[in-house]
Amino acid sequence: MKLKGVNKSSIKTINLIKKTFAELMEEKKEISSITVTELVKRADITRGTFYSHYDNIYDIANEFQEEILEKVLNDTIDISTKEDLRLYLENIFQYIDDNKIIYSKLLKSNEAILFMRRFEKKVCNALVKVLPNKKNKDLNVSFFTIGTITLLIKYFRGEVSENFLDIKNYSIKLAEYILFES
Repeated sequence: MKLKGVNKSSIKTINLIKKTFAELMEEKKEISSITVTELVKRADITRGTFYSHYDNIYDIANEFQEEILEKVLNDTIDISTKEDLRLYLENIFQYIDDNKIIYSKLLKSNEAILFMRRFEKKVCNALVKVLPNKKNKDLNVSFFTIGTITLLIKYFRGEVSENFLDIKNYSIKLAEYILFES
């Protein structure tokens, strides 16, 4: 995003652009299939308005990615107990749930895999740094993170019958077992 200090009107416009982008992602499945012209027509804004906030379509996708990665990294705490781990994971799942409409649309796209690989690396690195040392820590963190992220992609694509809360609770229990008890 281009603007540093944004007012309420700018925030409203940015949210409209992001919402419209997510709708187009759901329809088209590929970022490369979305044009600025199409987005501004659907959002009923001018090209100048779009370009005052973003350089191109990929900037919007990057902003979505950075939001969740920042949330994951900024919420990293010292995880030395199961309760610390539970709190960390609860915060991540809450953020995803709070933004589920947009993320469900983004994760249905084919570009989701590229984002989720970035997300997986960031979460793995964060967890490996803060978890207590134990045998197979890196392997356990990778196994948990890749499995949970894949399950979330399947959830948002409608490929699993479990609901979001079930996935969250199962993932947290699995993390506690894999990362603390195994």
